[in-house]
Amino acid sequence: MIYSLQYSIIIIMENSEQILLNKLANAVKTRRNKLGISQEKLAEICNFDRTYISLIERAKRNPTYLNLEKLCIGLDIKLYELLENIND
Repeated sequence: MIYSLQYSIIIIMENSEQILLNKLANAVKTRRNKLGISQEKLAEICNFDRTYISLIERAKRNPTYLNLEKLCIGLDIKLYELLENIND
């Protein structure tokens, strides 16, 4: 019973983490599109590989704080602005 409960908690945490990554992915892609820049251009500005931008926008990567800061420089936005609607 305890194992089942622990497993259920892990699944719930993983699902909520994926939801947050999906929201971040949408925020990044929306902002990039609003600026009218390609993934390649954003990657160049941030000194990332284009595939890393793609992975973030598909919620396949969980970027570190430092990479989020670099990403925000490329997106010309403050980190708090990028994240303000993510926890809703």
